[in-house]
Amino acid sequence: MDLIISAISQGLLWSLLSLGLFISFRVLNIADMTTEGSYPLGAAVCVMLIQSGYSPLTATIIAMLVGSLAGLVTAIFINVCKIPSLLAGILTMTALLSVNLRIMKRPNLSLLNKETIFDSLSKLNLPPYFDIILLGLVVISIVILAMHLFFDTELGQALIATGDNPKMATSLGISTKKMTTLGLMLSNSLIALTGAILSQNNGYADVNSGLGVIVVALAAIIIAEVIFTDVNFLTRLVCIVFGSMIYRLLLVFVLKLNVIQANDFKLVSALLIALFLSVPELKKFSLKLGKGDK
Repeated sequence: MDLIISAISQGLLWSLLSLGLFISFRVLNIADMTTEGSYPLGAAVCVMLIQSGYSPLTATIIAMLVGSLAGLVTAIFINVCKIPSLLAGILTMTALLSVNLRIMKRPNLSLLNKETIFDSLSKLNLPPYFDIILLGLVVISIVILAMHLFFDTELGQALIATGDNPKMATSLGISTKKMTTLGLMLSNSLIALTGAILSQNNGYADVNSGLGVIVVALAAIIIAEVIFTDVNFLTRLVCIVFGSMIYRLLLVFVLKLNVIQANDFKLVSALLIALFLSVPELKKFSLKLGKGDK
């Protein structure tokens, strides 16, 4: 049971990453590889600030703001330098490897004996992992509400229009360059926020922690879209959170089968995404078989 609760708690925290990637991947229709650099950036900035004496909350907020700058750099590559979005994200991600090393001055940095945002819940004497679940629910509720309110405004609708049809958005007087910049900054700020919170949960920051995180975020988004169909925007955001938890529970289930090792998680993640992406085609194939039998 503890393993299941732990998976749910981790799913809640990691869903923030998926919500951040949702803005770039689904709203802007950009496969933003900056994700794998801004995640450890948020962790590095947060841990370094806590080590320097800043409060955990202040360090987390600053990490979030610094993450938005990573998105700004990618946007400059796309809008000013005219570099394709995929390559622009890879360039920023590569540069952030050196930036993160400069921030931490070493490959990893510990938070041993340092206060984190989770310590504020220790006085509640909650069962194991329930402090993570409580904090995760609070943060996720704030983020989803903020995203819902923002995308319901004219600015948010302009951002959606930019991702749906850039040419049409331009004809309506929308600056697609500004919208792309805004979207990437918002996306990477949430991704850096995830890095900051998870680094405090793990007790350390690692320069290589961003490797493969985009696959984890995509898994939750894809699972949510396949399982929960025909939903409105707000419900879709909530479904991404459930998708993240389902993904974690699936990993636990596969691990309990003793078929794979913990080192195979990234492989399993990729296979799960491929499987869920293939579901529509599998349905079509099964329908064809059904008609053939008749």
